[in-house]
Amino acid sequence: MLELIDVSVIYDPYTKFRKEALTNINLKIENNEAIAIVGQIGSGKSTLIQLLNGILKPDKGRVILDGVDINDRRVKRKEIIKKIGVVFQSPEDQFFAETVFDEVAFGPKNLGFSKEEIEERVNRALLSMGLIPESLSSRSPFSLSGGEKRRVAIASIISINPQIIVLDEPTAGMDFSGKISILAHIKDQLHKGVGVVFITHNMEEAIQIADRLIVLSEGRIVFDGEPKAFFINVDFVKKVGLDIPFPVEFRERAKKHFPDFPFCRDSKEIIKYFLSRKKQ
Repeated sequence: MLELIDVSVIYDPYTKFRKEALTNINLKIENNEAIAIVGQIGSGKSTLIQLLNGILKPDKGRVILDGVDINDRRVKRKEIIKKIGVVFQSPEDQFFAETVFDEVAFGPKNLGFSKEEIEERVNRALLSMGLIPESLSSRSPFSLSGGEKRRVAIASIISINPQIIVLDEPTAGMDFSGKISILAHIKDQLHKGVGVVFITHNMEEAIQIADRLIVLSEGRIVFDGEPKAFFINVDFVKKVGLDIPFPVEFRERAKKHFPDFPFCRDSKEIIKYFLSRKKQ
């Protein structure tokens, strides 16, 4: 389990540009959860995910992973990276290896696995993201399409077998088919018992994938719970400056004619409702 206890982050604390990016954050994340972090620009989302594996240290409070403070000087960085993997929004900024194989193999190599184990982990990670090792392993990661780069970046984290994968806007800048593909592979990781924490500005993604929603506003958590409990309160969603996802907006309009219209996560559930009425 990953836990943040009374965590605060302050940028430029001793200047006129002082900004409290996060204030008194208390949060528990289990290893098998699907969590979406949402909020307006500047709400503290990116700062929060940088805390999760020690990329950023809090000015106040503690970040505890399996009972250990990850910012304790005695804790080896390697042990944290092995459990919490982060994929940032622009995967090409993370790439440095000449080939896809070497990129995905970097983590297992640094963890001291054998050559055979490394190859097995790389192939398994690529396949889990819908990539064919024989076709891509020898290619430069910089030569790939945007969607392929994103999947290779995620594969490089999967190869370590982390407890939790943290993703910053995993579908940003992708076309519809690319988004669908990435989301499907993320869901597959959840089925394997890996926790997924992801930032998204797309409320449709949040409502479809997340079991739990964390809403940030001005550096504070203003909601932490099931997506349904948040989005069903349309006035509150608007108050914190977030978009209403299509299924929720559709429900608001449909209730005028169908008072029993249920909360739906996606278009499939909407269609399912109407088909059930047709059979009655």
